[in-house]
Amino acid sequence: MPIRIASLAGQIERNGRRLHLAIASRTFSHGADGAASAQETALRDERRALKQAQIERAAKALLPKPKVVKVAKAPVPAKAPKAPKAAKPPKEKAAKASKPSRADKQTKKAENLEAAKKADRKSAKT
Repeated sequence: MPIRIASLAGQIERNGRRLHLAIASRTFSHGADGAASAQETALRDERRALKQAQIERAAKALLPKPKVVKVAKAPVPAKAPKAPKAAKPPKEKAAKASKPSRADKQTKKAENLEAAKKADRKSAKT
């Protein structure tokens, strides 16, 4: 049994070369009207079989492929429902301290500078 290859094109090509060589040698020695030799007949039969196999493979490739059946898994048992949590008393919202405005920041900075000037100790800013 011959080794199966992915494509028969190479085998057909090699067979065609050998067949052409056999036909050329026959026509050279016996002329165009000479009878086909046994080798030439065998090569023609092999070529016909290869071409038929190529056609069968092409037709087989068009058929739908078998699909893998998915294995059904055992269902996971459902979890028991949890008891509801006790309601917490609502929290009181703390009063938000408003952000100081730019003007407030500037006045505070000026006050701090004044206090630093009046202090006994010298600060880095004065």
